[in-house]
Amino acid sequence: MNFRNAWLLMRVRAVLLSAMLFVLNLNVWGEVRLPYILSDNMVLQRGLPVNVWGWASPGERVSVAFNNQKVSAKAAKDGTWKVRLAPLAAGGPFEMAINGKNAITLKNILVGDVWVCGGQSNMERWLSMSRNWDVDQNSIENQNIRLFNLPRNISTAPLDNTLEAKWEVCRKETAARFSAVGYYFGKNLEKELNVPIGLINDNWGGTGIETWTSLETMYADDDFKAAVDKVRSIDTEQIRKEAETNKIKYQNTVDNDDPGIINKWYAGAADVSEWKTMKLPKPWEEAGLPSLDGIVWFSKEITVSPENAGKEAIVSLGTIDDSDVTWLNGVQIGKTENKAGESRLYKVPAGVVVAGKNRLTVKVTDRTGRGGLWGKEEELFVELGGKKTGITGDWLYKVGLSLPAFKDVSNPNTYPSLLYNGMINPIIKYPIKGTIWYQGENNVGRHIKYRSQFPAMIKDWRQKWNCGEFTFLFVQLANFTEPVQEPQNSPWAGLREAQTMALSVPNTGMAVIIDIGEAKDIHPRNKDEVGYRLALAALKKAYGRELVYSGPMYKSMKVEGDRVILEFDYTGSGLVAKDKYGYLKSFAIAGADKKFVWAKASLTPDNRIIVTGEGVKNPVAVRYAWANNPDDANLYNKEGLPASPFRTDDW
Repeated sequence: MNFRNAWLLMRVRAVLLSAMLFVLNLNVWGEVRLPYILSDNMVLQRGLPVNVWGWASPGERVSVAFNNQKVSAKAAKDGTWKVRLAPLAAGGPFEMAINGKNAITLKNILVGDVWVCGGQSNMERWLSMSRNWDVDQNSIENQNIRLFNLPRNISTAPLDNTLEAKWEVCRKETAARFSAVGYYFGKNLEKELNVPIGLINDNWGGTGIETWTSLETMYADDDFKAAVDKVRSIDTEQIRKEAETNKIKYQNTVDNDDPGIINKWYAGAADVSEWKTMKLPKPWEEAGLPSLDGIVWFSKEITVSPENAGKEAIVSLGTIDDSDVTWLNGVQIGKTENKAGESRLYKVPAGVVVAGKNRLTVKVTDRTGRGGLWGKEEELFVELGGKKTGITGDWLYKVGLSLPAFKDVSNPNTYPSLLYNGMINPIIKYPIKGTIWYQGENNVGRHIKYRSQFPAMIKDWRQKWNCGEFTFLFVQLANFTEPVQEPQNSPWAGLREAQTMALSVPNTGMAVIIDIGEAKDIHPRNKDEVGYRLALAALKKAYGRELVYSGPMYKSMKVEGDRVILEFDYTGSGLVAKDKYGYLKSFAIAGADKKFVWAKASLTPDNRIIVTGEGVKNPVAVRYAWANNPDDANLYNKEGLPASPFRTDDW
């Protein structure tokens, strides 16, 4: 064969191979695909037109058959297609057939009500971490409740699909790591309504409201125009690569430059004679290290009887923020990375525990915010031979490194709208009944701004979802931190006030929970009551039930001499003071000098409250439960719902 013929043969083969690859690519790319939110076991929203959408070859005809309806559409030039089913009645299970060049069948579909469970860590908190898990896990399975856990994802531009996920039937295994608030909310609704309930878990701990709001809405706020312009000039991969580089540098410092690792402070025979003392549990910011981010080592001596030597043991350290490595007698027994606020429970293998003195050592690394061991006292113990021994009180400690947090540009709070783009936009074609929202802790320091941001986000979501003014319910922040002795200004109270103001937005409702928080834990474990109170609001706002769904809300005040008379809405069947002797607490009063003092408050037969204060002859303003942790607030209605904190001034 001469060179020319060989060259021609090679060219023919190349053209044929290219054609084959082109056809193969067409076939692969041309297959009908669906977003992850459309899967087996899903719940479709009743009473509204239902979108079904996806991707196919440009011009490809795609048909959808469901519950005696059949509709079709042609894929656009960009490969996208969408059809709309007429409103559906509750029921199921059904199957859905999607046909183009290939066929897809989705099974076990229900029609009912779909709710999005959004916010930060208190909405994200798992059911298995709530107070009633030990009991409730045995009765969780419910075919009528379906769960969709939306994976965490950030993006600088709006995405059209979530990361890989699927709808699942509510069972112990699927619910354990689902939102506890969301589960209890859905459980209460399903019980009352007897219709299928779909719950979309769409949250991320430690996030501000700015990241959950669309670029368009954020850009309309002059304070964020520059930040939005920045987002639009970068891409997600650039952010992730920079974040990974910063993280590796930080971790190298933690692992290799820490003097505790270099000098083996974890060894059982380590010299701790010059270490200082700290009472635990308590954040180290409240125990002598007020502004430290970095590494602190803790050490505790535990005495063990000879009969327990060598036995297996359990070490419980409660809540640690953020990461820890734990040793007993120089043997590593546990390690947890970047699980701020999560309790630690480590098993000690046989042979590690010795008779007499044992050295427990914990290396804690905190990137930002509160650090250390700061959970509940009852969670700090060593269990050996079936007996628990508390390990609270004095621990020895030594600072390893003062290490400011690395610049985590992949943090969803770095730029506005990153979570809207990555976790909200991908599901806005999926019709919903409403949203429950538990967020605000991250905006406490900007509570004045929250007054406008929160209503703007609600309106933003409603516009984007195009399901009308769907019901938007939210949780007012729980009580938190140590109670104060004297009346004072409170950023947490300011954020609660901003949340209350959002009730002016139509079809919204709020669950007040200032009575079920915990001073030492920003993540109170009583999530069942939160879900119940949200469900009450839903039954009223979304379903029109006639019931008392809110605690007392301040309405008006009138000054008569040295006393202030307060009136309230949502008094239910009457106001009550939850107190053995019937005394109202947590009221403060001030005159024109703006100096608040604790007040005496009493109920009248007609559900008003009279407030007076020693030394305040000409009162001007009253506040109730105006504190980070108003632990003595005890105004309720007879239905057992607490009054919302309020103030009559704007100082």
